[in-house]
Amino acid sequence: MPELSARRRVLVLAICCMSLLIVSLDTTALNVSLPAMQRDLGASTSGLQWTIDAYTLVLASLLMLAGSTADRIGRKRVFMTGLVLFTIGSALCSAAPSLESLIVFRMVQAVGGSMLNPVAMSIITNTFTDPRERARAIGVWGGVVGISMAAGPMIGGLLVDSVGWRAIFWVNLPVGLAALLLTLRFVPESRAPKARRLDPVGQLLVIALFGSLTYAIIEAPNAGFASVLPFAALAPAALLGLLWYEPRRAEPLIDLRFFRSAPFSGATVIAIGAFAGLGGFLFLSTLYLQNVRGLDALHAGLWMLPMAAPTLLCAPLSGRLVGSRGPRLPLLVAGTAMTASAALFALFDAETSNVTLIIGYALFGVGFGFVNAPITNTAVSGMPRAQAGVAAAVASTSRQLGQTLGVAVVGAVLAAGVGYWIITGCALMVLVVGVVTSGPWARRTAERTAERLESAEVREASRVVA
Repeated sequence: MPELSARRRVLVLAICCMSLLIVSLDTTALNVSLPAMQRDLGASTSGLQWTIDAYTLVLASLLMLAGSTADRIGRKRVFMTGLVLFTIGSALCSAAPSLESLIVFRMVQAVGGSMLNPVAMSIITNTFTDPRERARAIGVWGGVVGISMAAGPMIGGLLVDSVGWRAIFWVNLPVGLAALLLTLRFVPESRAPKARRLDPVGQLLVIALFGSLTYAIIEAPNAGFASVLPFAALAPAALLGLLWYEPRRAEPLIDLRFFRSAPFSGATVIAIGAFAGLGGFLFLSTLYLQNVRGLDALHAGLWMLPMAAPTLLCAPLSGRLVGSRGPRLPLLVAGTAMTASAALFALFDAETSNVTLIIGYALFGVGFGFVNAPITNTAVSGMPRAQAGVAAAVASTSRQLGQTLGVAVVGAVLAAGVGYWIITGCALMVLVVGVVTSGPWARRTAERTAERLESAEVREASRVVA
């Protein structure tokens, strides 16, 4: 891809951020509308879980395929296809006549969404080649999540109270169309120098792993463990199949060599932990504010502002810190703040007091604001640029898998009242893994992994030429 002017690079970043905005707005606004959907469609708790997890599950399953496909046939082309599908899926969701159809249409949305965020991150990585400039760009990218967390609950609450829950999907239509037209005009096409072949067996194993695990967790409380036992057994079998099959492929869907880098492996685990905590936290907060406190959707959204505002403010700061001092300090802040927040709810019932509720929300917002930039930057910075799409897709997959599992697990134990203890464990995982995988030893493993990957690419290129 040719070097772009500074102004054009900023424009490309803005267009990519638009895709993240509609995906993130959709998720945060949807959480606020869950009680209204429950009343209108007669949904159970598991039905609400599937409304969220049908989307994140399909997204997690297809992100790596989308990333490698974009590297192969063109990032701009795949990105535009994703915008079209996501916008069509949003229109279908707004007209869903039943819970079952809404879940199906959410899956259509997710197919499009799988082509947006990892591909956009790959476009950003290949547009901003300077490491410091790229870290700042990723900080801006993370700030968009903060914007969505601030605006999503308020916009969603306002629309639910004034028009109805279906209106939350209307927001995606003009933004998706504008992003599509701007992408067509201003984003240059790029692809990896060498096309990667499809890996249908690996893709089926990923779908089997994520799908069976999520189904077993969500349905076990209602159907009983015996009914979900085949799915519970399928998940580890699919995982073992991936570990056996993928290293034997010349161009696997998941390049397990990436995980020889401690920072990359750490970023994957941290993403799962952080987003599992976020998914569970939002799910519990929404049901508590509306079903227990009896707030309407708009006021419930306003109560989430103490969490959203710090996320918005801290994400760009985290990006600058990653660019100037590396990922260690942002990860320490993220893990500490999220753990303190979750422990406040688990140990001291923070939701029973307005003061402690606000403090708990603010601490979680600070932690989540700091966690995104080091995850993304660590995932892509140590890898060859030719595999930026695959590396970014693994990081995005980890986020979506984490959010899927967070909603599934916390929803499954809702009656037991231990949801905040699970979120505390996720936050502690962010802190501990962040410390272990951001030191000098971890950096050396990243350097060795990058050298091996680049050497393997050179050898493969020489073999093809010969």
